[in-house]
This record gives sequence, structure tokens and C-alpha cells, in this order.
Amino acid sequence: MSERSRLVQETRPDHEEVVGGLSTLDRFLPVWIGLAMVVGLLAGRWVPGLAEALDAVKVASVSLPIALGLLLMMYPVLAKVRYDRLDTVTADRKLLVLSLLLNWVIGPALMFALAWLLLPDLPEYRTGLIVVGLARCIAMVIIWNDLACGDREAAAVLVALNSLFQVLAFGLLGWFYLSVLPGWLGLDTAGLDVSFWTIAGSVLVFLGIPLAAGYLTRRLGEARKGRDWYEGRFLPRIGPVALYGLLFTIVLLFALQGSAITSQPLDVARIAVPLLAYFALMWTGSLVAGWLAGLDYPRATTLAFTAAGNNFELAIAVAIAVFGVTSGEALAGVVGPLIEVPVLVALVYVGLRTRRFFPRHRTPGRVTHV
Repeated sequence: MSERSRLVQETRPDHEEVVGGLSTLDRFLPVWIGLAMVVGLLAGRWVPGLAEALDAVKVASVSLPIALGLLLMMYPVLAKVRYDRLDTVTADRKLLVLSLLLNWVIGPALMFALAWLLLPDLPEYRTGLIVVGLARCIAMVIIWNDLACGDREAAAVLVALNSLFQVLAFGLLGWFYLSVLPGWLGLDTAGLDVSFWTIAGSVLVFLGIPLAAGYLTRRLGEARKGRDWYEGRFLPRIGPVALYGLLFTIVLLFALQGSAITSQPLDVARIAVPLLAYFALMWTGSLVAGWLAGLDYPRATTLAFTAAGNNFELAIAVAIAVFGVTSGEALAGVVGPLIEVPVLVALVYVGLRTRRFFPRHRTPGRVTHV
């Protein structure tokens, strides 16, 4: 090993050091998610009428149980972001441009292409996957990024930017990819009629509310008590709520589709194929793009995980609001976490093995506030 390589490796955060710094809840996140999936599947399979009961508790097209889970999951994450540090990412033009391009141009287009290519005869599942491709990851990506020794502050800022962009653009992109683009390409959508306003309204409720609440909490909390109190006492108290909200939401989602998942294994397998291809292509392509752009490993791996991950909870919430709780579109979204969790955990270790190929330009702060 050259002297330069040795110095680079010694100054980078160690995976075991990062894992040791995580809470027990965060460290075993894949285990808790797996257990939540199992509980949801069993409940949906063995509790008669559960899906109908959960679907009945709603206002207009908004499922209140799922809305509660999403709010609990996303609010603490968005309350942790240092909004006054947005310039740490926006000043890095390469990272910012690559992230926007990968998340909002390449990612949705790739999922659209894979869905039509691999599910030409299954329009409901195909539509569900296209919706998944529009929902950029804003929650679990923080954990995958930490485990892979990525730049935590950059990840948190990209989460905030993705959240804001989703509120503004999700409805328009959903309408474009589901209604407009297939017509331009001469594809048969079998009379699919998707309302821009229904999609936009769902995103505004499920994502806009926690984003606004997180921003206002930080502004008001720091103004009244100061940053030390906010980050040292308040954030540790609300941090675990994000995981509880995530697990609660996963249990609900798998309960709603438990019968369909266990009774239609071949359909689940077919949905899994484009998802596997999507994760592999997006993560690998993003990491290579970061390397070609001259990013160091922490920021390149942050770019890869924020581009490859998807916000399945939001996608399923939108699918339920637009197509119904027991629809094939909702099932396609529910299959997502079954594939995403093991694949992205595996990619954490693949990413760690690529560190020696990256130059080192900076040592990112390993902070706990984001």
C-alpha cells in the first residue's frame, strides 16, 4: 500500500466506529423493519376485514392511520436538518447538480422504462412502480448513508431538498409519466386517468406538513432556547419517534396487502425484478458518476444512496389515495421495502470496499445533529 493510500484510509471514518456510534434502534434497523413486515403480513392474512377497516378511517382520500405514521416518521428527520447549512451542499455545484439530475430526471425515467419493459402485461403493477420511481428517499437513507460512512450533513441537506422538490413537483411528474408520456410514445394505458390534483394533494398532506413542521420547530426552538438546547436535549427526545413511525407505517402497509403478497408469490417476484434492476443501476451509476466528477468517497456514497433509495411510504400513500387500498398499484409499492432493505444493506458493504478508489478532498464532520 502506498503512503498516500495509507493516509487516506487512516483519516476516513471506520465502519465499525460509525456502527458503534449508532443507537441500538438505528443499528438494528433492518431487523426491526423485517419484524414489522412479518407482523403486518400476518395481521393482514389472519385478521378478517382489517384492510377494509383501515381504509375506512380516512378523510376524503387521505388514510388517517397511514398519514399518522408518515407524519411521525418524517417530522423528526426534517426537524434535525440545519436549514441554515444548506450552503454546504448548494456550494458544491457538482454534488447538487448530480443529485438533482439523478433524482428527478434519470431515476423516474429509468423506473418508467423498466416498468414498461418488464411488466408490459401488468398495468396496475407497472403504474405502481412508476409512482415509486417518483418518490425520492428522505428517511431511511440517513441510516444507510451512515453505515456506509457517507457525509451525514450532505445527506441531511439532500433529504431536505428532495422533500421540498417533491412537494412542488411530484404531482406534475406523476401526471406526466402516467398520462402524458405514454401517449406521446404510443403506449396503451388502458384508459388510465390520473388526476394531477389528487396526487399533488396527497403529497402536500403526507410530506408538506412534516416538512413545514420540521422547519418551524427548528426555527422557533433555536430562537427560544438556543441551538445547544435544541440539538442536545430536544432532538434526542424526538429522534426515536421517526423509527416508531416508520415501523408503524410498515406494519399498516403490509397488513393492507398481506393477503395479496402471500397468495400471489409469482406477481411479487415479477414486481421484484424491475426493482432489483433499478436499485443496482441507480446506485452503481450514481457512485460512478460521483467518482467521475471527482467527489470524495463520503459525498459520492451519499449521492449514490440518496439517488437509489425511494420513499415507499409516500408512494404507497399516493397509490392508496389515487387507486385504492387493495389496488395492484398499492401492492407494487408495498413490495418495494421487501427488496430495498436487503439490497441497500448489501450495497453498504459494496460501497465500503470501493473507498480505496476515491480521492480525499475533505474530512466531513461526523456530527450527530442531522
